[in-house]
Amino acid sequence: MAIEVVMPRQGNTVETCLIVEWRVSIGDQVAKGDVLCEIETDKSTIEVEAEQSGTVLARLFEEGDDVPVLRTMLILGEEGEDVSEFLSDGDTAAKAQAPAGIEPGAVAETEPAPAEVPALSRGKSDFIAISPRARKAAEAAGVEPENLTGSGPSGRILERDVSAYASAHPAVSPAARAAGARSGNTGSGIGGRVRPGEKASVVGSDSPTTSEPGTVSEVKPSGIRKVIASRMMESLGTTAQYTLNASADARSIQAWRSKFKASDESLGLRGITLGDMVVFAASRILSRYPELNAEFKDGVLYQYADVHLGLAVDTPRGLMVPVIRHANRKSLKQISDESKELAYACIEGNISPDALSGATFTLSNLGNFGIESFTPVINAPQVAILGVCAIQPKAVQTPDGVEFLPHMGFSMTIDHQVVDGAPAARFLQEFCSLLAGFEMVAAI
Repeated sequence: MAIEVVMPRQGNTVETCLIVEWRVSIGDQVAKGDVLCEIETDKSTIEVEAEQSGTVLARLFEEGDDVPVLRTMLILGEEGEDVSEFLSDGDTAAKAQAPAGIEPGAVAETEPAPAEVPALSRGKSDFIAISPRARKAAEAAGVEPENLTGSGPSGRILERDVSAYASAHPAVSPAARAAGARSGNTGSGIGGRVRPGEKASVVGSDSPTTSEPGTVSEVKPSGIRKVIASRMMESLGTTAQYTLNASADARSIQAWRSKFKASDESLGLRGITLGDMVVFAASRILSRYPELNAEFKDGVLYQYADVHLGLAVDTPRGLMVPVIRHANRKSLKQISDESKELAYACIEGNISPDALSGATFTLSNLGNFGIESFTPVINAPQVAILGVCAIQPKAVQTPDGVEFLPHMGFSMTIDHQVVDGAPAARFLQEFCSLLAGFEMVAAI
């Protein structure tokens, strides 16, 4: 009996997964537990294992395809078994893999046509089936939903459809639009966007050319890169971002760092970093600033008593934000150990999707790169993010005159829709004061 293998669901927010690599071919015999393929979500890379033994009868998608969750992607069964009942008329990708009359294991040399998607009515008063995330992404990108074709169930427009359309129909920059206006070449869409059938022939729009081979590289964004781009644009398009900068005397935390490095190895404290101490200090005072330890969703501000800290991690696949849950209840050593475990899992690509959701506040540390100040982008629907900067000498007036003392910089971005500057400034003031006297943090 033929068995359908579906794209597994990886968390409530994941709509599609990218097939990175097939580990099996048509005609292969697989046993329960064998790896069928490797898939990529916007958060991690996962291996899909066979839940039953059988022969691979058909593959419905190719490597690089973005497949909706719970969609059939492979069929197992007995060798030679008829699988036509599992294939719809539009399943040309599957038929290209296992056409009638071709023995299992043979390859059909036909180019698969795209699967048909039910067309949506585009009348002014007609309902357009579009997911909430896709609608927000469309608003942020300036894309009109009626121009989109949905690839979800029953033609529902998904976020990836918006990203694909925005990539294929880039908005014209203000400078290019002005130049185009002088020559009569502008797009007729929102903000000068070029609609389907129009050609963006404005000054400076031509692709660069070169006679030297190898000087231009064309890089297609990966699945996670596309998601990051969409979320950053959505964040900037739906929030009123406002950044404050401050610095803290770093002598205290530097002294504590030296003590930890010199401590007995059996205590397990040598690995505690300056960044860990910053995270620990933030976890101890955020609960006193509920307007910052919060999310703003659908017009409602949700304030949290517990602190679930998201830590921005740079990985070969892009930015990831694993979460230390209940950070306000954990010791400095626990936070240090867990942050390293989460960062390693992100870099290795085997982080659990559950470990990448649920943050109420995020920290982004660029201090190791020598960055003195930056504008971190809020990880919506959170309302605040704290950027950690490098330690730099700062001129300070002391009883003995002006001294240059080491200070660690901080850049905090808030959503000014729901957070005023004063509460954020008070948080930074207390936070910097605690770091300047780090021994006081233990009393909180």
